[in-house]
Amino acid sequence: MKKVLMIAFHYPPFSGGSGVHRTLKFSRYLPQFGWSPIILTAHTRAYSQTNSQQLQEIPSDVLVKRAFALDTSRHLSYKGAYFKSLALPDRWISWLVGAVPLGLHLISKYKPDVIWSTYPIATAHLIGLVLSKVSRIPWAADFRDSMTEDNYPTDLTMKRCYTMIEEKTIAASQCSIFTASSTQEMYQTRYPKLLSSMCKVIPNGYDEDDFKDLDLDRKDSSERAQSIRIVHAGVVYPIERNPIPFFRALASLKKEKLITSTEIIVEFRGSGSEDLYASILQDLEIQDLVQILPALPYKAALRDCALADGLLLLQGQSCNHQIPAKAYEYLRLGKPILALVDEKGETARLLRDNGGSSIIDLNNVEALRQNLPVFFDAIRLARHSNCDREKIRRYSRRTQAAELGDILRAVAQGNNRKKERQ
Repeated sequence: MKKVLMIAFHYPPFSGGSGVHRTLKFSRYLPQFGWSPIILTAHTRAYSQTNSQQLQEIPSDVLVKRAFALDTSRHLSYKGAYFKSLALPDRWISWLVGAVPLGLHLISKYKPDVIWSTYPIATAHLIGLVLSKVSRIPWAADFRDSMTEDNYPTDLTMKRCYTMIEEKTIAASQCSIFTASSTQEMYQTRYPKLLSSMCKVIPNGYDEDDFKDLDLDRKDSSERAQSIRIVHAGVVYPIERNPIPFFRALASLKKEKLITSTEIIVEFRGSGSEDLYASILQDLEIQDLVQILPALPYKAALRDCALADGLLLLQGQSCNHQIPAKAYEYLRLGKPILALVDEKGETARLLRDNGGSSIIDLNNVEALRQNLPVFFDAIRLARHSNCDREKIRRYSRRTQAAELGDILRAVAQGNNRKKERQ
């Protein structure tokens, strides 16, 4: 078994975001493909939300080490205020102080063949950079989504910091991994020296084991309850996933008496910004159509989605290089997907390729007003198309762990060949 030191902020018992599943599932399945993971993560005090349920998914033979880390906004602030320098590149920069010495100790003791670090916590790449430079162990940087865009980060100081980390990571790592092909293309345009051989795409995905106890058989029209239940699981960012045009379209349809709450119920589970959305729903007088509900633990959330009649997905134009992690779980659930996305983005491309989705422009109220009744009728009459179940098998976490194992092996072999030439 070869060894990989995996640097990831998001790891159980972290709760409150889908990013935890990527590293967890890699660490779970990599041993099947010849790799023994060593996890270097953050102390649990740094997590604003925790849930112990997923701890049992960590294999007993996977070594997990937690380094000193603080959340600047909670631990280094006074009355909610803190020095900006203590939150660059992110609020967990203190993790660097604990992770570097612990990482060097792990390298000395276990002698990993490759280092792997994963964004979106930029400090993880800083840790990977330092450890790789000091130890001369080859490094694979998992960018997932892009670190910088034309309009992101919006804060100029933070953008300069992110750009610096991005440039150093691209220059020092032996492989850059992305979750979408357009992100890879963008980075190769931005960094002409970044060769195709140094880039790989491993999308997010789903774990078949998470679905084995779910009843995914769709109810036929004779069994269907009177109201159609549409569920959105997870955070709804006010800008990147702006739901207001959708709310306005629903309000217009209600005013025209084309839909009622006895026919349609839309549930937002764990949306964040609850007070903001509740106020908007009240102003539009559709609080009977749309419910803002608390988040559920991961397995319970999947079960809730499995019982829905349709699943709602939001992704704005500013995130065209990204695909929400939940999109793959939605596809595996096999429910009709109402995809309010930009038609030119990666999310729309994924859904068109696999079927089973009704795609409508997130920001076009008139298009929403015209097409939402079509989607609702298709569900009511059990006529909505299904996704291609054979195609989505490529997004299983086991398949992706096999791909990562091959990438890590190539990185390690490339480094060995380099040593032989020296």
